[in-house]
Amino acid sequence: MELIQNTSDLSAYLVADEAIDHTHPVVRDTAARLAKGATDSYVYARAAFEFVRDTVPHSADSGDPRVTWRASDVLEQGTGICHAKAHALAALLRAEGIPTALCYQRLLHDDGSGFVLHGLVAVRFDGSWHRQDPRGNKPGVDARFSLGSERLAFPVDGAAGEVDYPTLFAAPHPVILDVLKKAPDRPRLWATLPEELPA
Repeated sequence: MELIQNTSDLSAYLVADEAIDHTHPVVRDTAARLAKGATDSYVYARAAFEFVRDTVPHSADSGDPRVTWRASDVLEQGTGICHAKAHALAALLRAEGIPTALCYQRLLHDDGSGFVLHGLVAVRFDGSWHRQDPRGNKPGVDARFSLGSERLAFPVDGAAGEVDYPTLFAAPHPVILDVLKKAPDRPRLWATLPEELPA
């Protein structure tokens, strides 16, 4: 699948905003700790990916009712759904000058009861974009950092109506961000997440 930037300005994928707040001290301190052991930007990117994937539990897996959406809150509170974890990883990567985009998939719920919009990121290395999914592993999910073949959490089944959206967003999609900001807890967030990427 060809990934398509929603802006031709690569610097847009390094910007700090209200959700990807990589100038926040919590993000800066976390990035500095991870960068200490990194010999180059690839090693740092993999360390940041594994940090978010493994040390910030996906709130549905852990049963945490809290809703986070700002990268600094995700890192400080140690919880978030896929979209929040994508914001946290994007912030850590952008903090170290690695262009990072947000991207989305339309996936079937585990019970097949409908669809949900899933969030992940893409990183730019060697002139190309590479999608990464930090949602967190569990039985049946084995996402890994890879610049070769994708190692995402969920392969898309087009025959079942699932979709890989090719657009690379420089900022969180406003509909997703609005839903995250308004949800008082995760059960109600679950009920309001869109099933597909709004046109």
